[in-house]
Amino acid sequence: MPLKVTGPLRSFFGWAGNLLYPADCRICESPLHTLTRVPVCDACLASSHPFEAEIFCVQCRTPFVNRSPLDENGCCTLCRLGARGFDAAYCAGEYEGALRKLIHLFKYGGVYSLERELVNRLSDALPRDQRFDLVAPMPMHWLRRLSRGRNHAEILARGLAKRTGIPYQDAAYRRKSTPPQSRVSRAERRRNVRGAFGVKWPETVRGKRILLVDDVLTTGSTAGACAAALKKAGAAHVAVITIARVDRRAWIEPTEKARGRAATA
Repeated sequence: MPLKVTGPLRSFFGWAGNLLYPADCRICESPLHTLTRVPVCDACLASSHPFEAEIFCVQCRTPFVNRSPLDENGCCTLCRLGARGFDAAYCAGEYEGALRKLIHLFKYGGVYSLERELVNRLSDALPRDQRFDLVAPMPMHWLRRLSRGRNHAEILARGLAKRTGIPYQDAAYRRKSTPPQSRVSRAERRRNVRGAFGVKWPETVRGKRILLVDDVLTTGSTAGACAAALKKAGAAHVAVITIARVDRRAWIEPTEKARGRAATA
């Protein structure tokens, strides 16, 4: 039976192979001409789209097609009702193209040499006028961690804590294993994560401003549920920071356009 190499061993052998025998960029497949720990060319590393919008919620930074969901202060309905769970959200770029592939290489491909590149992106996305007391990773259920070998959010959070000097704390945990959120609807996402998170030592988060780290923000349901658990335990403020964010306007615009055509018909 062939030996299955996973986790740290996979990362080590991948690093050694890339260093000794540079091959092709894992994103654009162009030849790599220099010895490198990262199997991605400089052009692909530099290629990413900033997450930009003309209309967005001032609190959760969710982009919108028009201003109708926002109040006079620029807050969306969910933020006004306190239903987001988190108090703010920051990201380095849009979840598409080369940045999406970089995340997949790190998360699923075992290319952990990308850690420094991704941590630098998180650090650049962090507003310099904000103060945080703790950096915490999005927790992973122990069963999933056992199957994957490590929690990618923990790697990123530890790297960001070291980069910024903010203390690291593994503050939250998952009470239950939930199915992959990418395969379910928005309503199902909220149901899946309801009551899914707990806080290990509530006294250590009480009154603290916490920066919760993950790789991608999609609907915000998972991050919101974790942030809500931290705030219930007494955290004063919870912000979410991710490498990338999914632009859900692409799913909304066809509906908006259809409504516009109907109105003018």
